Amino acid sequence: MPAYNLHTSISYLKGVGPNRADLLKSELGIRTFADLLHFFPNRYIDRTHFFKINELQHNTAEIQIIGTLTHLKTVKQKRGSRLVATFTDGTGTMELVWFRGIKWIKESLKLNVPYVLFGRTTFYKGLFTMAHPEMELLSNYKKSLQKGMQPIYPSTEKLTNKGISNRVISKLMQHLFAEIGTSFSETLPVSILRKYAFITKKEALLNIHFPQNQVLLTKAQARLKFEELFFIQLQLIRKKLIRKAKIKGFCFEKVGDFFNDFYKNNLPFELTNAQKKVLKEIRKDLHSNAQMNRLLQGDVGSGKTIVALLSMLIALDNGFQAALMAPTEILATQHFNSITALLKGIPVKVKLLTGSTGAKDRKAIHQELESGELHILIGTHALIEDKVKFHNLGLAIIDEQHRFGVEQRSKMWLKNTLPPHILVMTATPIPRTLAMSVYGDLDISVIDELPPGRKEVITAHRFDKNRLSVFKFLKEEIAKGRQVYVVYPLINESEKMDYKDLMDGYDSISREFPKPEYQISIVHGKMKPEDKEFEMQRFIKGETQIMIATTVIEVGVNIPNASVMVIESAERFGLSQLHQLRGRVGRGAEQSYCILMSSFKLSSDAKTRLSTMVTTSDGFKIAEVDLKLRGPGNLMGTQQSGVLNLRIADIIKDAHVLKSARGEAISLLRTDPTLQLPENRNVKIAYLETSKNASIWAHIS
Repeated sequence: MPAYNLHTSISYLKGVGPNRADLLKSELGIRTFADLLHFFPNRYIDRTHFFKINELQHNTAEIQIIGTLTHLKTVKQKRGSRLVATFTDGTGTMELVWFRGIKWIKESLKLNVPYVLFGRTTFYKGLFTMAHPEMELLSNYKKSLQKGMQPIYPSTEKLTNKGISNRVISKLMQHLFAEIGTSFSETLPVSILRKYAFITKKEALLNIHFPQNQVLLTKAQARLKFEELFFIQLQLIRKKLIRKAKIKGFCFEKVGDFFNDFYKNNLPFELTNAQKKVLKEIRKDLHSNAQMNRLLQGDVGSGKTIVALLSMLIALDNGFQAALMAPTEILATQHFNSITALLKGIPVKVKLLTGSTGAKDRKAIHQELESGELHILIGTHALIEDKVKFHNLGLAIIDEQHRFGVEQRSKMWLKNTLPPHILVMTATPIPRTLAMSVYGDLDISVIDELPPGRKEVITAHRFDKNRLSVFKFLKEEIAKGRQVYVVYPLINESEKMDYKDLMDGYDSISREFPKPEYQISIVHGKMKPEDKEFEMQRFIKGETQIMIATTVIEVGVNIPNASVMVIESAERFGLSQLHQLRGRVGRGAEQSYCILMSSFKLSSDAKTRLSTMVTTSDGFKIAEVDLKLRGPGNLMGTQQSGVLNLRIADIIKDAHVLKSARGEAISLLRTDPTLQLPENRNVKIAYLETSKNASIWAHIS
């Protein structure tokens, strides 16, 4: 029986010690034997083939040869010396050269003993030469676990500088297997192993670190990718089932006068089929006794606000209050204005609460909220302050939820004895693979069609040299009575640079569009809220034709008369941001345009982003491209929360594996929700183990 187990601190492994243990922990997050075991290589060098010296070609490929050293000599150079060895394998002779550490290398090398040699060759003066080769005695090589495919592990500059090379990691891995053996418990049910013809856990771990050939390596990767995604899905789906069973919610039994009055008399347009479908899903949730926790995805302009309002009216019909929380004051005000206008003539009391709300108004809101006189409260994170107490909050809607922290969102739950129903909305389309992973514990609704009468925004990419023709086009649009946005990027999060860029743009546009014929608004992050609001209002009222801004207008500005969006230095924006900005136009009945301005020098990623914007307006297609370009870690701020820190799977490349793993997890929990059946005993043990190590999943959504 081994002396150690997988929970043992890595400092006890042969070859580690306290200093290396600290480095492995800080650089790679490796704290225990289990962490090292699940630290997988990211590529491999094929060492299954041995060359003969007379077969060598004039190329730079890495090769390996078996042979012996017949002669060693030290050659003096201008600076220091070099060590030269003659190496033969019976078919020919080559030279090995060392320029560093030659004293101890010379002492360690043995003549006329078989070695396995690995490295890159060069051809010089009729002879093949290999500098600083990797060498191992053939007798040791035969005993070693590692032959065939050589794993290359992820590393950092600090590790390399401290001498923890790939070879050292490989050596530690060999010590680990020697210490704990290979008696790993199986973690997947027999039915899944048979269905997908997976190799055992023991074979998979052995062949991921010490693959004997390509076939076994492929089988090991397939098994371990599935397993990683399967246990993540098992956690997410089980969490959802437990929440639905345990967390009781208010039962909204009826659809009454508020809803029906609005639907018959105030609904500005016929709901799309997608909106009706989503509303049906929400109504079903609100009618059950479980707390709703639903994510509503819908592209910019798809009509999420109407769905949100109708949901709030159901809460009111059942004697409850509703709240809508938005990430910015601009967006909160936007929601307040549009909802107030939609409810005209219906006796529903709606108030706005933001950081700018005065003390007198704030006090009145607090009182009306506690008495139940106030029906709907719309605002920013001011809604979750301790002073804000509801009479009976039944539904909380959170817009653009990824802009709020977990703690902020959870405070909404604490406003009642029973948690309110939660509807989370986002206009950032989330690719299906990411939604299954990050939001796998939420019910997901999608509005995937635009309201009738909406025209698709025409998008064009223009270089800086085309600026005069772009200005000519803007003048033509303004002459038709339209308005124009010109947006500048936030460069390196530096407000100074951002401000300078904006002001340079303002100067050149002011020269091209002079007063009094043209009026220009300007909005940026350094302005006081009241000044920002003043400029916004001038544009909303049509007093100015051009709005020059930074990305503060990314969300929450609804001006149907604005028909052109010019995005300066478009190559500096991410795809989702470009898509959000484009969504600011095309809100009226007129044809709208988005012009992406860029310099001529573009990276390949920037070219992909701009061409994607020109060829499609489908937010989900755009999100898929964005996911491929940026990876899941950077999309929607998942990096900060440690989400999707996957060890071997890749949710983009392995989307089909994710789908299968999710399907199997759902199927298993359908037949055995508590994992009590004898055939799932090993699954339960592994599930409890992964749950301990993946506490982040408890905080998602």
